[in-house]
Amino acid sequence: MTGAICPGSFDPVTNGHLDVISRAAAQFDEVIVTVMINKSKKGLFTIEERIDMIERATAHLPGVRVTAWHGLLVDYAKEQGITAIIKGLRGANDFDYELQMAQMNQKLSGVDTLFIPTNPTYSYLSSSLVKEVATFGGDVTGMLPDEVQERLLARVAQRAADNA
Repeated sequence: MTGAICPGSFDPVTNGHLDVISRAAAQFDEVIVTVMINKSKKGLFTIEERIDMIERATAHLPGVRVTAWHGLLVDYAKEQGITAIIKGLRGANDFDYELQMAQMNQKLSGVDTLFIPTNPTYSYLSSSLVKEVATFGGDVTGMLPDEVQERLLARVAQRAADNA
């Protein structure tokens, strides 16, 4: 059985993320989508909410499971018996950052990183940018799965009401 880990913060999961996940799922028997926990960052959604949104958005993809991890990703990969990390690349800036990370991961553990170029349809998407657009009332239609969009808009509205 071949498997890969597809890590990220997924706060929230976008259609760009789902493009990379679905393409990885076509290449591997198992894809473990791993929500990386960074205690120094305060996300808009809890880890549990992110996992739930990803599970719902990938329910149609066989072999995809969703987990969370705090610590070195390569330690989790070794624990799971996985030898590949999948990373989506939107452009040259992503590559510059991810290449250094991939080389460090390979040096630490022998785990290789495979890059999947993002479909140009989604190359402008990032969770941070989508959250910012939604916060200022912009239209995020088509950037997220419908259910995720509904949850994002509800959360943004709730935060605005709490701060009013």
